[in-house]
Amino acid sequence: MTTADAATTEAGQERLRRWRLVLGGDTADGTGHGLSGRDAEMDGALAALYGKESGARTGRDRSAGLGASAPSVARWLGDIRTYFPSSVVQVMQRDAIDRLGLSALLLEPEMLEAVEADVHLVGTLLSLNKAMPETTRETARGVVRKVVEDLEKRLATRTRAALTGALDRGTRVHRPRHHDIDWNRTIAVNLKHYLPEYGTVVPERLVGYGRASRSVKKEVILCIDQSGSMASSVVYASVFGAVLASMRSISTRLVVFDTAVADLTDLLDDPVDVLFGTRLGGGTDINRALAYCQTQITRPAETVVVLISDLYEGGIRDEMLKRVAAMKASGVQFVALLALSDEGAPAYDREHAAALAALGAPAFACTPDLFPDVMAAAIEKRPLPVPDTA
Repeated sequence: MTTADAATTEAGQERLRRWRLVLGGDTADGTGHGLSGRDAEMDGALAALYGKESGARTGRDRSAGLGASAPSVARWLGDIRTYFPSSVVQVMQRDAIDRLGLSALLLEPEMLEAVEADVHLVGTLLSLNKAMPETTRETARGVVRKVVEDLEKRLATRTRAALTGALDRGTRVHRPRHHDIDWNRTIAVNLKHYLPEYGTVVPERLVGYGRASRSVKKEVILCIDQSGSMASSVVYASVFGAVLASMRSISTRLVVFDTAVADLTDLLDDPVDVLFGTRLGGGTDINRALAYCQTQITRPAETVVVLISDLYEGGIRDEMLKRVAAMKASGVQFVALLALSDEGAPAYDREHAAALAALGAPAFACTPDLFPDVMAAAIEKRPLPVPDTA
């Protein structure tokens, strides 16, 4: 056998191995390829999660399972962390919670110590908050804090930089120092003084950035839907709320709502406290939440209201739209985000989204990485960077 033939055979065996792991049959499931050693153990971990679907499969299907045994689940969590990368582990954990009803087991400290923490797990823990025994609560807070700190490290620097720049640009000066000159704006206003023979523009008028003072320049109200479908958005919004609250030039208020409204502004020093102050899973009354936000607006022209909701309104629809229209008419910059997460296109009420767009407030999903740009545009009163896929 030549080297080329050997390589072809090896590649073919690898394809069969991968198909065997995907198909998950008994001995070979038509591939003619059996599993042994680490591959067999990996297949067992997959079978425990994906091997049963309400008893609908035949005897050829995978027959393992996790049941409701905490020890077996803990072992399984350890196994998948051995066989799969972190990103895959997080997906499998999420599937285990959804498919096998393992939420109750997350109330046990031993289980929480074994899981791979991510935003989705935090959302699940928050939904279980009210049922969580004291013996588990501190462990759960530790898990949530780890995720929150990781998010802050990733998001805080860019957010502060983008918003500080937006605040600085909000005050233009016409006798700037050299390092404060806004060259793009200066060139634009002096194009009529272009000298073609020298190939240059004579800057008769200089435009510069103003320097943000220590006083509050903008007020931001984050109004967050805490219904069960918005779990990831609540996590990210709480982190961003804490970052905004740390900036002296921005006065930040954080309001969460279902059918009731809770103002969590006093907890913004610690986003973990904010998250444990929410109660995921209730209904939705956007109108009531916006009514409360209106009472908190003292400087409309310097205020940005960010509504984060899938817009499935359980309150009075027409009143909700009237409130948005009134805020915009008073000078408030109104931003409607259907989701603040990395989960792709969200489900949302398209009729309400269209109604907001007709008022000049387009509703769109926003990733955490895009959020600083959205806020900077709102602060500067520029068109929002609405994604093409919205």
